Amino acid sequence: MKRLLLLGGTGDALRIARGLARDDVYSLVGLGKVPGDLACQVRVGGFGGSDGLARYLREQRMDLVVDATHPYAANISGHAVAACRTARVPCWALRRSAWQPGPHDDWRFVRNWSELMAALAPFARPLFTSGREPLARLDEIPAHQYWTVRCLDAHAGNARCRVIGARGPFTLEGERALFDECGTDVVVSKNSGGVATEAKLDVARERGLPVILLQRPTLPEADRAFDDAAVLLDAIRAWRAAHRR
Repeated sequence: MKRLLLLGGTGDALRIARGLARDDVYSLVGLGKVPGDLACQVRVGGFGGSDGLARYLREQRMDLVVDATHPYAANISGHAVAACRTARVPCWALRRSAWQPGPHDDWRFVRNWSELMAALAPFARPLFTSGREPLARLDEIPAHQYWTVRCLDAHAGNARCRVIGARGPFTLEGERALFDECGTDVVVSKNSGGVATEAKLDVARERGLPVILLQRPTLPEADRAFDDAAVLLDAIRAWRAAHRR
C-alpha cells in the first residue's frame, strides 16, 4: 500500500488525519495534545531540517507528503517542498485562504514585532490571539496597557497580563463575552483564515474596533495546493484508489 506523511498540528490537519490509513504517518512538532483516536501512526518531533526530512522519506518509503501546517509555519513548509524535491516525492499542501477585510473594517497590517508595538501604542487593552510570541515579551508591556493573551495552553501572566489557554472553534457569543470581560479595544491576530477563529473579527467589526494583523509569510509552491481540507482529503482518497488498480 502507498504511504503518506501528513505534516500537521492544525485543526484541518487533524480532520485529514482521521481519514488516513494504518500505514500513514501524522507528524506533529510536539506542541499541544497528541490525538489518541487515529488509525494512522503518530510521530512527534522534528526531522532535522529538509535534509533530515528527505532522509526520512527515503527510509520510510513515503509516496506522498501533505503539508497541512499553519499558514505561518513557513520554515516547515519550505523544508517540506525542498525535501520532497530531493527525495522525488510529490508534495501537496493545504493553503488556507486568508481573511479579507470588509468595506468598514479597520485592519492594520504589520510585518514584525517592532511594527506591531508601534501600532499598539494608542491602545490600552489589546487582545492577542496571535500565538505564543507575546509570552516572551511580557516584560515589555507599556505602563498604560493591560494585555490579554489567548493561546493554546495556559501560562502564567503577570500584573499587567492575563494569559488564557483555549482552543477553537470560538463562537460569536463567547467572543462577545470575552471582549466585554477584558475591555478589549484592539485585536491582534495572524491572518490565519478559516472559520474556527473568525468570530473575533466579527465582534471587532460589530464594535468598530481595529484589528492589527501580522502579514502572512510567502510559502513555497507545492505540486498541488488546496484551500479546503475536505477537498484535499477527497484528493487523497482518489490518489490512493488510483494506486490500488
